[in-house]
Amino acid sequence: MRRDDRDDPFDDLFREIERMMNDMMGGNVDMGVDTGTSGFGSETHIDIHEDDETIRVIADLPGVEKSDINLKCDGEMLTISAVSDHREYDERISLPARVDERSAKATYNNGILEVTLEKTDESANINVE
Repeated sequence: MRRDDRDDPFDDLFREIERMMNDMMGGNVDMGVDTGTSGFGSETHIDIHEDDETIRVIADLPGVEKSDINLKCDGEMLTISAVSDHREYDERISLPARVDERSAKATYNNGILEVTLEKTDESANINVE
């Protein structure tokens, strides 16, 4: 006879604990019970470090392949898009200072993405004709 997970005597208990954890954490906590949620919190852990010349953005992207990461920068905003088997990441980070987007260098190692950008005071000149 095949075991039916719906007959698990602890299923209701786990669902209630999961619901309470989600209420407390403001995200989706997965305890192995299928509730139709993704199983990950709604926010990506991101740190921003700034010095006189550069801005470093460090993001946790567990389970993502390097080839599945897409980065875009317009000088004021950095967008990180990535897909793993369990989650889609689409983070827009407002940078603390204007940067030269062409100076960007990125590394990815063991689920940690690090993007370094050089600060700039330049902005585009607009000619009035």
